Amino acid sequence: MTKLEIDNSFQHPNLFTLRTAFYLTLILTGALAILCWVLKIEEWWVTLPFGLCCYIAVFLVFQFRTKKFVLSKVNAIYKELNTIESQTKTIQPINTSMDGLIEQAKEFAIKRKIEIEDLKDKENYRKEFLGNVSHELKTPLFTIQGYILTLLDGAKDKPKLCEKYLKRANKAVERLSYIITDLDMITKLEVGDLNLSIEYFDIVELVESVFELIEMKAANKNISLTLDKAYEPIYVKADYEKILQVATNLIVNSVKYGTENGTTEVSIQNLVDNKIIIRVTDNGEGIDKEHLPRLFERFYRVSKSRSREEGGSGLGLSIVKHIIEAHNEQIYVESVIGVGSEFSFTLEKSEAPIEVTEVVEQF
Repeated sequence: MTKLEIDNSFQHPNLFTLRTAFYLTLILTGALAILCWVLKIEEWWVTLPFGLCCYIAVFLVFQFRTKKFVLSKVNAIYKELNTIESQTKTIQPINTSMDGLIEQAKEFAIKRKIEIEDLKDKENYRKEFLGNVSHELKTPLFTIQGYILTLLDGAKDKPKLCEKYLKRANKAVERLSYIITDLDMITKLEVGDLNLSIEYFDIVELVESVFELIEMKAANKNISLTLDKAYEPIYVKADYEKILQVATNLIVNSVKYGTENGTTEVSIQNLVDNKIIIRVTDNGEGIDKEHLPRLFERFYRVSKSRSREEGGSGLGLSIVKHIIEAHNEQIYVESVIGVGSEFSFTLEKSEAPIEVTEVVEQF
């Protein structure tokens, strides 16, 4: 608010100034009338023009002083508000009235409250994340350390026992490697330090290649991997390696947490705006609704004991979500206990393959 704008807001006398001028004039005029009566001055009527002049003088003085006082306070408030707003890069247009100032101050207070609550949530999430990272790294490290100490204590002299412990230690090293690799990838995804190599490829062929990759794992649980129907080639525009990682993670999870003699089915459907949606559906035990909102968080596990038995870093779904969002697409999950789960994600469809590869930097 400029000085001229505040001056304009004082063109109409405010109630406080009018009342103050009236009461002071009444007091001074009454005092003059009493003085005239005490001194027995007969020209008492002079108190009337005196009262009028006194009222005008008091009103002007108070109007000027009030305006100057309010001007200094309002300018100070707006200066502080603009300083803070400019630091948060959310500068709002300044209102030109006292009501506008009050409204802006209320909005400012609400925004700060929301920011504080958001910071508290992030702080809790940070603490939980650090605790999870510590636990996930500590488990394989202690396992490795335990087997090495056992070997040093004499087990190394027993070939069969030595081989057994070395294999178990190697398995723990592999898990540790998975965690570190996934942490590195998710960090790059979150800070935008990962390039997407955009190309055109057949998503049906990609899904079939994932089936071939994990068919032995599925066969161990007698889970069938199928497409819901025979598809002609469906070309999409995306990063092949990253989408391969997404499809592999979702299908592997479906097998890993599916029930024996079950089914993992993949379907592909057309959407509007030249989009397709890929659905990975199983008839496993399902996931409780309370877990669904946090399912894509780092290290979040529905069943910690079972998840660790199955292996993995605990970062797979979080990486999947970041990869899909890096493509400006969406990922969804639906699940019913005792019925099964369905993970789905969208991709941009291409009518025909194009022999061009675009390198796009994620910001």
